[in-house]
Amino acid sequence: MKDLPHPSIAVEIGLTAAIVAVRGDTPLILVARGADGRDLRGAGAALPSGPFDPLHHRTFEMGLRAWVAEQTGVPVGYVEQLYTFGDRGRQSRAGSRDPHEVSVGYLALTRLLREDLATAPGAGFREWYRFFPWEDWRNGRPALIDSTIMPGLRAFVERGRDAGASTHRRGLTRIERMRQLFGEEGDRFDEDNVLDRYELLYEAGLVEESARDGREPAPGVANWPPLGESMQADHRRILATAMGRLRAKMKYRPVIFELMPESFTLTALQTTVEAISGRHLHKQNFRRLVEAAAVVEATGEMSHATGGRPAALFRFRREVLQERPSPGLRVGIRG
Repeated sequence: MKDLPHPSIAVEIGLTAAIVAVRGDTPLILVARGADGRDLRGAGAALPSGPFDPLHHRTFEMGLRAWVAEQTGVPVGYVEQLYTFGDRGRQSRAGSRDPHEVSVGYLALTRLLREDLATAPGAGFREWYRFFPWEDWRNGRPALIDSTIMPGLRAFVERGRDAGASTHRRGLTRIERMRQLFGEEGDRFDEDNVLDRYELLYEAGLVEESARDGREPAPGVANWPPLGESMQADHRRILATAMGRLRAKMKYRPVIFELMPESFTLTALQTTVEAISGRHLHKQNFRRLVEAAAVVEATGEMSHATGGRPAALFRFRREVLQERPSPGLRVGIRG
């Protein structure tokens, strides 16, 4: 008897953008309506996204820019591909015969040159720490980690011991991941590991997406308030990937200047770096490192918008891109 063929499921290619901007000391992410026109923000924010149409989009990036323009009205500058997100169940529950979407995720940066930047209906900027409150260390270790996250992770660790849980794909046990990613009070915190921290919280049942996907919460935490605001489908995972990529990349490439105006003060530059990294930086150390990196030059003009003494204005030296291979801001973010 011949084996019956497995029923096939259609696969679609989607394009999803994590578009980052900074206003003052606040890092922002752009949310929008879905490709079908529904306003998704009431049921969890959605990143700008839409299907790749090979009849109208010559490249993935051209398709992405078309969807972003249509859904948000916001111009984007720097764009880079992040990762391809295609896990089964990322947009539908087990047993569904709906088309499976594989999404190509992108990181994009835009400058907010005006406070009243217009967006399309249903679109707008939101603070990215609303989705990841445990990632903002500018005022020290967030209280949320010790009050909520660590008790939930300890319960997750204990459940793994009872069930004989296997190690993580990187060979780490649950307790090793907990200690490495969140640490005990006073331990070092690697700001680049945004995705690893989110995935651990997801596996532990501590974020809303985990319950929505049918995962069992850690014992004793089923009725806890969810950590941070949820997003549609796996958009918070895509955003976590973008945050980690940007935090890491600004140390070896000058991408931070894609978020800055043409001229800026060193205080404004430091504030932007702190906003993205989630870390407070020592002022004098930061300025010495910027000077040593030779990535900016004085314009000869002064800013009177600080409310105090006039501050010198600087601009990014684009020729540094040809001078050396890794012209980033290697600031001492960890500590």
